[in-house]
Amino acid sequence: MDKHEQGPGGAEDQRFSEEENEKTLTTRQGHPVRTNQNLRTVGNRGPATLENYDYIEKISHFDRERVPERVVHARGTGAHGYFETYGKVGDEPVEKYTRAKVFSGAGKQTPVLVRFSTVTHSAGSPETLRDPRGFAVKFYTEDGNWDLVGNNLKVFFIRDAMKFPDLIHAFKPDPVTNIQDSERIFDFISQTPEAMHMVTFLFSPWGIPANYRQMQGSGVNTYRWVNEEGKAVLVKYHWEPLKQGIKNLTQEEANEIQGENFNHATQDLYEAIESGDYPEWELCVQIMDDHEHPELDFDPLDDTKIWPEDQFPFLKVGKMVLNKNPDNHFNEIEQAAFGTGVLVDGLDFSDDKMLQGRTFSYSDTQRYRVGANYQQLPVNAPKKHVATNYEGGNMSYFTDRPKDANPHVNYEPSTLNGLEEATPKTKPHQPYAEGKLKKEPIDRENNFKQAGERYRLLKDWERDDLIMNLVTSLKPCQSHIQKKMISLFSQCDEDYGKRVAEGLGMNAGNMNEEMASEITPTKGKLPKQGGSPIGSAGAADAVEKAQEKGHEADPY
Repeated sequence: MDKHEQGPGGAEDQRFSEEENEKTLTTRQGHPVRTNQNLRTVGNRGPATLENYDYIEKISHFDRERVPERVVHARGTGAHGYFETYGKVGDEPVEKYTRAKVFSGAGKQTPVLVRFSTVTHSAGSPETLRDPRGFAVKFYTEDGNWDLVGNNLKVFFIRDAMKFPDLIHAFKPDPVTNIQDSERIFDFISQTPEAMHMVTFLFSPWGIPANYRQMQGSGVNTYRWVNEEGKAVLVKYHWEPLKQGIKNLTQEEANEIQGENFNHATQDLYEAIESGDYPEWELCVQIMDDHEHPELDFDPLDDTKIWPEDQFPFLKVGKMVLNKNPDNHFNEIEQAAFGTGVLVDGLDFSDDKMLQGRTFSYSDTQRYRVGANYQQLPVNAPKKHVATNYEGGNMSYFTDRPKDANPHVNYEPSTLNGLEEATPKTKPHQPYAEGKLKKEPIDRENNFKQAGERYRLLKDWERDDLIMNLVTSLKPCQSHIQKKMISLFSQCDEDYGKRVAEGLGMNAGNMNEEMASEITPTKGKLPKQGGSPIGSAGAADAVEKAQEKGHEADPY
């Protein structure tokens, strides 16, 4: 019997007692449930007795049916599909750059699972909130699983993984009030100038995609491709929607949608697939020689930067189609576990400091959240041969060693018919590294140029929405935070800083921190205790409105 058929539902488990058929309700022990409506009690009024085994089994599992939600990317949905390779990168054979088999052989299809998500908000939060969207793809390749874990935006807030917990804490609810507070967010951002590029995206309509189908995806980090000779190039990955296009929402439009449906993006994806309107994305890569590129005014490993498309064009390598909804959301989507370190032969890490920090964090959080054996779950297991010497751990339900291996040997090397190393067939990539160990920022930070370029590339209505959202979110902040943010915006683009300053009731001029206007910025109407969620122009008004408009009721 195949190991994946063992356990409930396997080919050898379909035995029935005389009173059962395929639809007979049972306990997890296989006992037929003869009454599922009533507790066992003394008389029909109670009290209940302790030996209510069926009830105790049912309620105790119910009490545990949620695993800890993800610290980030908690709110999400997903679907199954396939990736079809073009066998080329642009007009060249893909093998010139990578020996990864998932890209070889034009027309070959590889099963995939995709999970879309918001980043900072909780599992039950509305899908209209201003937040980056996660775009994680698991490829079940012939060489094992490959996870491409990214976001809808092509850049990120920070370039060093040391700052990630602080970034998320700033965007998460206040630990005392349990309310997202824009003052805390901009307190952090004002001291993090590399975030200006991402902030310009996030507070524009790009910060609220219309749904999951009509958004781009990006690996964000820089990776390496390695060919048969062991030579490497740097790559960035991009998912571009094919037939469905790209759509974003203004804050006002998002507020209106949220009032009607806080699951709109999940519903949109599910219904599109059920109706046969399968969403498609084209996978493109940008390729760069693997060195420091001193001719550029930014570091190519800096994930707050975009590689200019005119210098590093998008090269098509394949397309992805999502054509099947999950049969069970918890089993297939909530328990899906991704990691930036899940790479197959021909794909490799770069020296990107954010990537290397994420690689530990992702797998570590899955072991905490789902358990030590999360890779044994069907949604996470590769669709190929697996043989390890791993033992035990919470919820281990099979030993992944073949029948002809010695079951007494769970170590390697061994002369007693244990598992053996694979025979190396390709040249490994051996990047050279030398230098003093340091805790320092990179040399070419250039925090403002691309943010200013992005501001100028936005359409007029996108810029208007960006300014409105920033002003609304900055109004609850103390004046020194407002002035610092105006200084940063002004360094991106003079008009950028001027418009935010005017929205806050300040005279920007050529403002910097030292030249900040003596005029005290106007504050919005604030909640009595703390700041305001980003995107909210009336957090305090909403509290008062609920009191004023609430309808009185008599006690019952």
